[in-house]
Amino acid sequence: MNSQTHRQWLVADRPIGRELRAGDFHLVETPVVQPSHGEVLVETLYLAFDPAQKSWMENVANYRDPVALGSMMPGRGVGRVLASRHPDLAAGDLVHGETGWQERPLMQGAGLAKVAQGVPPTAVLSVLGTTGKTAYLGLTHVGKPKPGDTVVISGAAGATGSVVGQIAKLAGCRVIGIAGGTQKCAWLTDELGFDGAIDYKAEKIRARLRELCPGGIDVMWDNVGGDILNDCLARLAVGARVVICGGISRYNFDARNPEQMPPGPRNYFNVVFTGATIQGFLMNHYERDYPIAEARLLAWVREGRLKYKEDIREGFENAPAALMGLFAGGNFGKQLLKVAN
Repeated sequence: MNSQTHRQWLVADRPIGRELRAGDFHLVETPVVQPSHGEVLVETLYLAFDPAQKSWMENVANYRDPVALGSMMPGRGVGRVLASRHPDLAAGDLVHGETGWQERPLMQGAGLAKVAQGVPPTAVLSVLGTTGKTAYLGLTHVGKPKPGDTVVISGAAGATGSVVGQIAKLAGCRVIGIAGGTQKCAWLTDELGFDGAIDYKAEKIRARLRELCPGGIDVMWDNVGGDILNDCLARLAVGARVVICGGISRYNFDARNPEQMPPGPRNYFNVVFTGATIQGFLMNHYERDYPIAEARLLAWVREGRLKYKEDIREGFENAPAALMGLFAGGNFGKQLLKVAN
């Protein structure tokens, strides 16, 4: 590779009903294209990874455009402008947007946003980006926390769950996190100020929920699904709100084949007894409130009231491994990949 070429990761196969594998991706070298009117050439510095990217590859995520086999792997990144034909962007500007998995993307300038002054570039891919906005918008619009509520979060040490818990604490709630391993649980309580943590790898979740949530769960934020969701449904308080954000436990099943999907939660009928609600959401349902979410998240980070953790791998060639690691629980915080200095 030289200054005239760069690398891209393409989608080589659809991982439907199975785990991701290295053969699902194909690395190619392609010419660098200089910008024309309205375009910019960007050098990617960091890429971000989310479990939803697997469903994009499968074409089961109908909230975004289909991903064709042989096309570039989609994803968000932050980078430095190398050359610009857009009036609002200049060489040297730090920008973020849908870069895809490529080293020197040619992009429409209108689809990029500048990194705010004084903000670490990686933060726009985690706490100040899609991750943080998902946490803020989902909790405020669907979870509707009130002071004194007990909030339980599955996948609480992940990028989204950890932000949800801290925002709930700012709202005056008691917060219990469910995570895997003593290190992650200690981080939730000792660093983020959670009121309790449950290690699903070593503890019985339902018994611990009875201890930590004697009055029941007012808001349940679910990133996992499966048995953990089922245990939480058994502990709902009257009028509880269950927020379905993710379901990493079901990502390796074929969503098109009901017979292959895992069974639904056995305790769902407790929703009737408690008058609870279960609601999913997509971030773009609340697009009108993006500016509010961005402003509040930025203020909390600058004030030191909102902490975040990043798990940074290095090397563009390691992009597939970074995504696959999410499904093995190997990351601690937002999974990022450093592509260039």
